Amino acid sequence: MTGMNAALTTHRGPAGRPRRGVVPSGRRLTADARRRQLFDVALCLFAEHGYAATTMDDIAEAAGVTKPLVYQHFDSKRALYLELMDVFSRELVSRIVTATATAQGPRQQVELGFAAYFELMVGNEQAFRLLYGRDAPDDPELGAALRRVEETLAEAIDPLIDAGLDPAHRLLLAHAVVGMAEGASRHWLDAHRAEPPSADGSATGASVIGPRQADEASGLAARLADFAWAGLRQVHRI
Repeated sequence: MTGMNAALTTHRGPAGRPRRGVVPSGRRLTADARRRQLFDVALCLFAEHGYAATTMDDIAEAAGVTKPLVYQHFDSKRALYLELMDVFSRELVSRIVTATATAQGPRQQVELGFAAYFELMVGNEQAFRLLYGRDAPDDPELGAALRRVEETLAEAIDPLIDAGLDPAHRLLLAHAVVGMAEGASRHWLDAHRAEPPSADGSATGASVIGPRQADEASGLAARLADFAWAGLRQVHRI
């Protein structure tokens, strides 16, 4: 599965719509590089305009290619959207699992997990708008894809809640922790909606966040970790 690592440049298209990732004339991309470019262009458009308002024509125009070329890489807009969701969720889980593996204890485990989550958010805002934005598609299959992301996150957090609980109780709490992070993400995204998107915001991969973004992610993680840990350390079998 390809990631979304290509850097994006912004251009203005008709009616003020952004044109991203346009390749200079005469430059040819490999099939993998073209697929990554289309992935990132689609991410930008879905995040900024919503699934319903974005067409394959929009994606082709923003990428500077023909629509048939887009269809060579993705069977449909739906398939492209679902693959974006899948790649993003796997990257998010991977970051959390890797971060929590270095923790010295359960309290640090909680904070490192939140830190990995929020570092990805502030460095890849468009991917989080795809996931938690207010323009989520009103579609049963695509809604199910979003629920799968939440379930995947909860399943990754479940083993970290080691309090002698039965599996159902532990999984319930894992979903509650995911809900906390999701609610904080929605609040942060709404508060930052007026800010211009970063030019290098890809949903996964080696995006580098600056000192201000790192401080913001750390602050969010510390606040939610304090809140979550205050509850988790009191949990007992019921």
